[in-house]
Amino acid sequence: MPTSPLTVWYDGACPLCTREIALMQRLDRARRIDFIDASEPLASCPLDPVLLLARLHAREDGVLLDGAAAFAAMWRAIPLLRPLGLMARIPLVLRGLEWAYVRFLRVRPALQKMFAQRIKR
Repeated sequence: MPTSPLTVWYDGACPLCTREIALMQRLDRARRIDFIDASEPLASCPLDPVLLLARLHAREDGVLLDGAAAFAAMWRAIPLLRPLGLMARIPLVLRGLEWAYVRFLRVRPALQKMFAQRIKR
């Protein structure tokens, strides 16, 4: 396990993202992850907030990761999901996860809109 906490920057204005992060927070019983809402004006961000909001970002052992690699780092910090995170260290597996993540990002705006409408009902 990492000796320093993992930092994850997420889009708190995205209903899908907040739901996913809420699940990760519940699973992170040992509080190994510091979750930062990059949509907040006062959030401490290592990059331009626009870049942070476009893809999930994480800092693991001082290395800034994004996309599927950031998800994998988050999984490695949560004991229940650690096997998935370790599998993602295999280059072919990580490439497959990144391929799926990029396709998800293409439909994310439409999903956000649909999800937001469901919440309003």
